[in-house]
Amino acid sequence: MRTARFRHRFMAAVTVAVAALVWAATALAAAPVNTSPPTITGTAAVGETLTAQNGTWDNSPTSFESRWLRCNSAGDSCVGVPGATDKTYKVVGADVGHRLRVRVTAINVDGTTNARSASTAVVQQPNAAPKSTERPTISGTARVGQTVTATNGSWSGNPTSFGYQWQRCDADGSNCGDITGANGRTYTLRTADLGFRLRVQLTARNDKGSTTASSGVTLIIAPAASAPVVNQRPLLRIMSVKFLGARVYARFRVCDDSRKNLSIIQTDSRPGVLSYTRRFSTLVPPRPCGVYTRSWLPAPRFRGGGRYTITLRARDKSGLTSAPARRTFVLSV
Repeated sequence: MRTARFRHRFMAAVTVAVAALVWAATALAAAPVNTSPPTITGTAAVGETLTAQNGTWDNSPTSFESRWLRCNSAGDSCVGVPGATDKTYKVVGADVGHRLRVRVTAINVDGTTNARSASTAVVQQPNAAPKSTERPTISGTARVGQTVTATNGSWSGNPTSFGYQWQRCDADGSNCGDITGANGRTYTLRTADLGFRLRVQLTARNDKGSTTASSGVTLIIAPAASAPVVNQRPLLRIMSVKFLGARVYARFRVCDDSRKNLSIIQTDSRPGVLSYTRRFSTLVPPRPCGVYTRSWLPAPRFRGGGRYTITLRARDKSGLTSAPARRTFVLSV
């Protein structure tokens, strides 16, 4: 009886011990776990060599593998660099404008685990002038009296300074020209900007040279909140007229509270000569004002020396027409 009880107790103890050994073995049977991500050392520039550091791991990895990744300028959308599976990587021209990462795979007898490094800086072309990798932008409200601000965008080549030139563009975004004296990072919109769109040209410089990149255009500059445009018929003002060879270029501002496209009626006239009228249409409606440039080749009877007058009118969809705006020139032979 006593022998049987002893045998029962002995078998129970053996069972517990074996279970403990099985549990311990199971606990130890685990793939590597990353506790500190891999890192990259070296300079992200063409011709330089980068080195992958494995990071730290639990569960005793017995070996590591590296895979280099090429990402976009924000460090996203990464893809493997063909053949780049060593611990080191020599940066090549195809990497310029991209960021690089490394993916480290830790291996033990129980499995494999991947971990990815943070991205490098945007890869630079050594000994080169700056290059725009993300265009400048403009922030702020497109309204007279408000201040807009240029954001530099992203550049390779480590620029050491930036220069700014603000420009006015027509309502359709074309015919951009410099604004005299507007060379700061910020610009306060004035009445002269009404109906234009603005953009900024940004010049980045380093000791190897300079490069200029342009922002997109703003919305059409609106009147100050205290001076809304309210009119029964369109208002048209001629801003400039230029002659390039025989061709005439006229820039004008139209304001109209209907905010719909308008017909532009242009008439050439000269004393003793039958006048000639042509029509244009705006492709971008005034909101409520817009600046436009139109060009035409006058009929032969208006060329050569003498007095020459151009007249512009704007007509809205309801048929209301602006007062005429005129410019007269005495042309030489």
